[in-house]
Amino acid sequence: LSEGNVAGKNLLSLVSRGSAIVAELLRLSEHIPPVFYMSNRDDQARYVHILHDFTYLKNPEMHESVIGSSGDLVDLDDHFRASNMEILERFYLMFESIYKYVKDINRFIEDVEEGVYIQTRLEDLLVDEDGKQLLAEAVYLYGLMLLLMDNRVEGPVRERMLISYYRYKGSVTNHSEVCNLFRATGYLPSNPSKRPPRYPEDYFARLPPPVSLVRMVVNRLRSDDIYNQMREWPDPDHRCTALASQAALVYVVLFFVPDTLHREAATMREIVDKHFSDNWVTSYHMGATVDLSVAWAPYKAAAAALANTLDPRLVRELQERHGGGVAGLTRGLTEA
Repeated sequence: LSEGNVAGKNLLSLVSRGSAIVAELLRLSEHIPPVFYMSNRDDQARYVHILHDFTYLKNPEMHESVIGSSGDLVDLDDHFRASNMEILERFYLMFESIYKYVKDINRFIEDVEEGVYIQTRLEDLLVDEDGKQLLAEAVYLYGLMLLLMDNRVEGPVRERMLISYYRYKGSVTNHSEVCNLFRATGYLPSNPSKRPPRYPEDYFARLPPPVSLVRMVVNRLRSDDIYNQMREWPDPDHRCTALASQAALVYVVLFFVPDTLHREAATMREIVDKHFSDNWVTSYHMGATVDLSVAWAPYKAAAAALANTLDPRLVRELQERHGGGVAGLTRGLTEA
């Protein structure tokens, strides 16, 4: 991040943009018009010819002819557009900004590899203290956007919004690519136990960052303390707490390389021993938590690595140690 380092400044700008997109996603997800959920029979009956998922694209002329043949439907469609166009435009801009974000990450990596930034290689960025943090966060933020999107703006709602925007605005640049990235995954936050096969790795594979970059980031997270927290938390019992921020990055980034979760037992054992040796319920963003015993259950190598953490004997020892610590702290507070 020195004054003359153009690559560092561009990378910092990318990560800053990613954080802003996450904030906008969380903000907009609180203001989804209820009608897009089509959750009650009245809405389903009233808007069945107005709100469509991606099946609309198979024969748009037929759907438009149904609306055009009824004056009531035309009036309803005009009223719906007037009421919701502003929020639809904001949502579409947010969808498109995520698409542009990952495209810009990929372009930045291509520029680094092609020597656009003189005397700067990807390896140099991953050795630099700021560079390794920013590269890891760039990949993490994109994965976080995908996870938050599926949990906060569920697939059927996204499809109805994208088709409504397309109907009212017409074809726009990147619309097909945005639709492909954000088509429904089959996962519904209202029923998290019903997990689609190969989810979320197929979702993450729709428009991934370079695999070489992701693997280098995973190796750096596996071997380093990128935020230098261990020196602030020197007690070995506090290691998972010290590395909690880094553990969030690890959890998200690994979905871009599912082969590691499935087959690389040694890598996963090292990751678990370092980041999750006494903690299998972790936060990957503010207010977003995950139970690794559930999330990693479909992955052979990850589940095997986590089995040691979940051993009942070790869990009891952990409970007794922390329980005893709480009692001691309580006595200290009482005496004070």
